[in-house]
Amino acid sequence: MSNQTLAELPKAIATSLLEIEAVALRPNEPFTWTSGIKSPIYCDNRLTMAYPAIRDLVAEGFVAIIRENYPDAEVIAGTSTAGIPHAAWVAQKLNLPMAYIRDKAKGHGKQNQIEGRIVPGQKVIVIEDLISTGGSSLKAALAVREAGAEVLAVLAIFTYEFETAAAAFAAEQMPLATLSSYGALIETAVELGKVAPGDVAALQAWRKDPQSFGK
Repeated sequence: MSNQTLAELPKAIATSLLEIEAVALRPNEPFTWTSGIKSPIYCDNRLTMAYPAIRDLVAEGFVAIIRENYPDAEVIAGTSTAGIPHAAWVAQKLNLPMAYIRDKAKGHGKQNQIEGRIVPGQKVIVIEDLISTGGSSLKAALAVREAGAEVLAVLAIFTYEFETAAAAFAAEQMPLATLSSYGALIETAVELGKVAPGDVAALQAWRKDPQSFGK
């Protein structure tokens, strides 16, 4: 993937997510998240698994970022559960070992939190599907770090671009890169006629203060 193509990736990914309705935008009829937050967006990147061309675009995007910025990567680790298939496809393309990280250590057997094999000193890329507050992704990456390995970066398909997530990653000095973003999604959705230009201000306001949206 060329640098020019890599620069075009946020829009290409956003277009694909909108086309298969992995991302839905409803600024005037917001969704309600489990946390109770009213949101104009709902994201289910697991739908990408059902579309070979799109899941390959995602995998190639991750591969391009790794080759460009993290060529020393030795292991690709997926977060449980949504990051696992994407980590597997990326590891296969790069001919690297693959592992996955549970949200917590299992309560039986060897009580592993990391499945597969990550050994101290290895350089690891963690693959996630979505960055919201960043809490679960950071927890997974820190589990790898606590196992003695070096996390080169967390890579995700999409981010809501919450300031709290950026601050959390910065506090842990954990590099983060995503294939697409909330800003790219809004711009692409307007171009495709998925949302009206008049709704852009409300969509941008939600990202800055999600707790107050719809109140």
